[in-house]
Amino acid sequence: MNSRITQFLGSLALVTALAACIPQAEQSDRPESALEFPLPDRPVSTITSNQFSNEDARDDRGEAQKVMDLANIGEGMTVADIGAGEGYYTVRLAERVGEAGRVLAQDIDRDALERLGRRVEKERLENISIKLGEVDDPQLPNSSFDRIFLVHMYHEVSEPYAFLWRLWPALTEGGQVIVVDTDRPTDRHGMPPKLLFCEFDAAGYRLMEFLEKPDIKGYFARFERSDTRPEPGAIKACSLNKE
Repeated sequence: MNSRITQFLGSLALVTALAACIPQAEQSDRPESALEFPLPDRPVSTITSNQFSNEDARDDRGEAQKVMDLANIGEGMTVADIGAGEGYYTVRLAERVGEAGRVLAQDIDRDALERLGRRVEKERLENISIKLGEVDDPQLPNSSFDRIFLVHMYHEVSEPYAFLWRLWPALTEGGQVIVVDTDRPTDRHGMPPKLLFCEFDAAGYRLMEFLEKPDIKGYFARFERSDTRPEPGAIKACSLNKE
């Protein structure tokens, strides 16, 4: 078995699930490490499944290939798949970046990552590593990733400002965050684009590209780091209800 997978499966600790789909202001169990950041002024979706949809159906419409093409994924790149679940994007990214590239699969769901670990070992994918994350911290090494993928998962992040703020240093020079989501309310497993743009901007990113993509049942957004990252106390929560 891949030594990285063996180590992961042997030492993975239990984690707290993402917050329930209720307004965050009602919650009193925030991690201490998130308290200096604002709460999101919106509901947060529950995690209902780590399989967004059937992989064959997604491949029939060419979802992963289209998204990887839009994100300019090529051989030798280092990519993080956040909210990897059971690995639909992870394994396809690993094939695209090749032996010279690396893919880090991250999630906060212990069981899903254990299943992904078995899949990686069975398919002998030597360029994939697996890491457990936290609700407010993706736990990524600094200056390490050319692309960071957030596919149909950002609406489930219960501490988006802390999460994005701690994601910022993980990008390489010229690195990009790729978001794929659906334009519908956050309590219906979607993310309105206007709110997405505002939250990323508040945490120190700028929008590079936005495309409506009915062929992948959602939209594609690309962000890069702004020149500076704001102090946590200076971040203001975004709201669609504000002018």
